[in-house]
Amino acid sequence: MKHLDTEMGNPKTVNIDSLPVRSILKIMNEEDATVSLCIREALPSIEKVVEKCIDSYKKGGRIIYLGAGTSGRLAIVDAVETVPTFNAAPGRFSYIMAGGLEAVYKSLESVEDNEEDAKKELEKIGVNEKDIVIGLTASGRTPFVKGGLVFAAEKGAKTALIANVENPELAEFAEEVIKIVTGPEVITGSTRLKAGTSQKMVLNMISTATMIKQGKVYGNHMVDVLTLNEKLKIRATNMVSEITGVEPEKARKVLEACGWKAKTAIVQILVGVDTEDAQKLLDNNDGFIGKAVKGAE
Repeated sequence: MKHLDTEMGNPKTVNIDSLPVRSILKIMNEEDATVSLCIREALPSIEKVVEKCIDSYKKGGRIIYLGAGTSGRLAIVDAVETVPTFNAAPGRFSYIMAGGLEAVYKSLESVEDNEEDAKKELEKIGVNEKDIVIGLTASGRTPFVKGGLVFAAEKGAKTALIANVENPELAEFAEEVIKIVTGPEVITGSTRLKAGTSQKMVLNMISTATMIKQGKVYGNHMVDVLTLNEKLKIRATNMVSEITGVEPEKARKVLEACGWKAKTAIVQILVGVDTEDAQKLLDNNDGFIGKAVKGAE
């Protein structure tokens, strides 16, 4: 284990236990600042994974995250938030967590060693050739992730690996490998720190870029946001007003008339049609506002 990048001691923090709080925070902040630079080096491989995710999503497949411990919990956060943010259908971004839901709230370290559990969980949800399974493991060697990647490949699914070491053992079991070499942690071996931060940032990229390419974003607005409360309704109203140039009062009225579907309201106002025709334009253009507006010209 000591040869792993994530398990090495950090020479910058050997005396961290004797430092005042401000110095501890300064070191942690400086170390965290290196994470985005590490990710920059991995952008070509992240791009390849995103392209596969886009392809899977368009074919009706799922993006399935697979992980244990911190990696699994971060995967759940990203997958769950695609529903309210982008109105992704529940399950299109999915997750398999070693140890199940109990492990979300409680540390169950031994479950990451079981390859068969990952296979069983993927079999249970019917992983298939339309899907892509993305394994997350800081060490690049987690047996649970290996089991899942092997089984997914057997079922014809696309596979990818996100790891925080230069030579992940599981690289041979994935079609695409994202290596984010974040180096020694502030606290030796505590991969909930830089490694975990890097994984969350990469998952942000994967889900966001995939959703942008599904027409879930117009300009830089999340136009498919679910308006589940008054705060979100106000956000949608302001967004429609800003994009179309109408007053907020009119934007809200149109939104109310079309069931708070922001994309429909935007097309309706920009093109000057009723709700039904606006929705048809979106449906005929794969949900892309720009294409729908251009198609009405």
